[in-house]
Amino acid sequence: MFTKRLTKLLLLLAAFALFAAACGDDDDGDAMTTQETSAPAAADEDMAEDDMADEDMAEDDMAADEDMADPIRIAIVAPSASNDLAFTQSMVDAVNAIAADREVEIAVTDGTFIVEEAAAAIRGYAEDGFDLVIAHGSQYGGPLEGIAPDFPDTSFAWGTAVDTKGLPNIFAYTVRSDEGGYVSGTVAAQISQSGVVGVIGPIEVGDAKLYVDGFAAGVAAADSSVTTNIVYTDSFSDVALAAEAANAHIGNGADVLTGSAQMVVGATGVAAEHGDVAWFGTQANQTALGEDFVVASQVYHWEVLLAEMIDKIEAGTLGGEVMTATLANGGIVIEFNDGYGLDAGIQEAAEATIAGIVDGSISTGQ
Repeated sequence: MFTKRLTKLLLLLAAFALFAAACGDDDDGDAMTTQETSAPAAADEDMAEDDMADEDMAEDDMAADEDMADPIRIAIVAPSASNDLAFTQSMVDAVNAIAADREVEIAVTDGTFIVEEAAAAIRGYAEDGFDLVIAHGSQYGGPLEGIAPDFPDTSFAWGTAVDTKGLPNIFAYTVRSDEGGYVSGTVAAQISQSGVVGVIGPIEVGDAKLYVDGFAAGVAAADSSVTTNIVYTDSFSDVALAAEAANAHIGNGADVLTGSAQMVVGATGVAAEHGDVAWFGTQANQTALGEDFVVASQVYHWEVLLAEMIDKIEAGTLGGEVMTATLANGGIVIEFNDGYGLDAGIQEAAEATIAGIVDGSISTGQ
């Protein structure tokens, strides 16, 4: 009996052990299953977060791309060389000044004194999709009137002029060159020892005539006893005629000269040869022509007007307006040549004259 009971006891113990082992295996299996299912879930969450981060980066990149404006494409068509230290250079310098502050693609066709060649260049730039085509010469107004309507999505600018031709995509720009001329004239009267100054004008139109008239008015205002002799060469580019006119002025006693347009290098060459003749520049800074005889230059800062044009173009206004550069808006700046050694009192008086023109207390008479 003992043996039977022992056998039964052993069988019960074995069964209990198997049951306990089975329970233990189930517990371990549950733990492992939990681990295996939780790890992939965490990975999925990480992948989802990565996907969301990638989407955010893509959106940021798209926003950055949208914020980066395409460069504005500006073309210049001008009658003389880009480095003429006069009319053409004033516009080239201005567009380069704009490029210092924003993305700009610049193209220049210079030396197009023949109007038909200029017209072809203007049309070509419009066909190439430039945003702003600058016809930098009053002589280009006729062709531009026929070209602009063919390109209603292109903005054109021309000057110096005060006529938009009645077209919504033409800006006209001009300059109160009489203002700077007046200031220079007052200084010229004060530094002249002979009491005679000479003016060499190109063609009696536009900013050239305004400058000449303003200069003569400034001389008279500062010293009515000083004589102002004026000669027009009837050419913007004839250097030889400008030199001839300068020699004639000096022969008549002038010890101060000024003039306008790209042909003035002929006149400044004569002034340099004489050594005791002072020169006043206009349009661009002409100090480089001679630090010892260039007193000051009236400089056209067209970038003041160009910045306004670009803002209007980007807002959807492509033209139909006339813009004017003045001493008041910074479109004209009198740049004195420190190397000339102008008397400090005379320069202070000139700066007071500038302030008077700006606040309206002084009139140039033009």
